Amino acid sequence: MTGKKKPQIAIRKESELEILHARAQALAKEPEKAVPASELLEIIVFSLGGENYGIESVFVREVYPLRDFTPLPGVPSFVLGIINVRGQILSIVNLKIFFGLPEKGLGQLNKMIILHDECMEFGILADEIIGTKVILQKAIQTSVPTITGIGATYLKGVTSEHLIILDGKRILADKTIIIHQEAE
Repeated sequence: MTGKKKPQIAIRKESELEILHARAQALAKEPEKAVPASELLEIIVFSLGGENYGIESVFVREVYPLRDFTPLPGVPSFVLGIINVRGQILSIVNLKIFFGLPEKGLGQLNKMIILHDECMEFGILADEIIGTKVILQKAIQTSVPTITGIGATYLKGVTSEHLIILDGKRILADKTIIIHQEAE
């Protein structure tokens, strides 16, 4: 015995050849045109009262766990209280109450999404953070006749997957969320 090994010949099965052919066909296709960034919308997806909502990530500073908040007396019912986030005191708004959605109570999975712009910053409650998603702006249906009331004011639209997109700019600019009491 000389120790030389015979070269092995690879015999491909019919299914392997089909897979390789399909991959070659996929690679041979023309690449899809890139969608301009101005037509895309990056959102944070969260659940609230059994529905999935999204809000533009440009208005989200961070997601923070809800713990050790302080309730405030004499404020509207939609204000849960205040919380200290690394030395900054922020109000917590319960959108379920603000929008008139069914209240299920606080659970251990509750998170706070801190919204911000150049003039305002506060947290909104979320039952669960689902993740981030990029969607086409033209995929948002803006006129939704089934949504009425206060929630319709803050609605940017709904996607075909029934994801309700909130208008972060309107929420942050709404004067009814601001609680201001003059000293007597």
